[in-house]
Amino acid sequence: MTALLQNNLVPILIAVLVAIVVAFWAFRGRGARAAEPDRAASAAPAAPRAAPRDGPEGNSVPDEYSAAARDVAGEFLGVDAHPAIPAAGGPPDDLQTMKGVGPKLAAQLNACGITRFAQLAGLGENEVAFLDERMGPFKGRIARDRLVEQADYLARGDRDGFEATFGRLGGV
Repeated sequence: MTALLQNNLVPILIAVLVAIVVAFWAFRGRGARAAEPDRAASAAPAAPRAAPRDGPEGNSVPDEYSAAARDVAGEFLGVDAHPAIPAAGGPPDDLQTMKGVGPKLAAQLNACGITRFAQLAGLGENEVAFLDERMGPFKGRIARDRLVEQADYLARGDRDGFEATFGRLGGV
């Protein structure tokens, strides 16, 4: 018996380990499932799926986790993590009047809800960062082209100040 055990010790240990792994795999969630009622027996109708929402937060799980992380970070840092972009009042302005704003960037700003110079001029640092995250390929252009400063001049109607700072005004 001792010789048999000594000659076959490695295969016996491998067989025992395989049996433990298979048993663990087969019975790993058994305790939690035994406590739950049988879901197939309670034929409750499935809850209807919610329609996609419009707004700054997405509809997918990663977007929801990202929004939750921003909420927690906002509470921790004491800032508004979901700033509201001011609503437009009146007819839209020609955003292409500003230096560095072409038709595609103007369309992207319009898609983000910015249609007037006063809206863009009234944005704070948090709102600019919030808007910049939604600018797609134009990310960073708001700061680089100083669009908030340009919009401030144009919202006040200060053409001379604009031209002194940014050069000749085009489009107006």
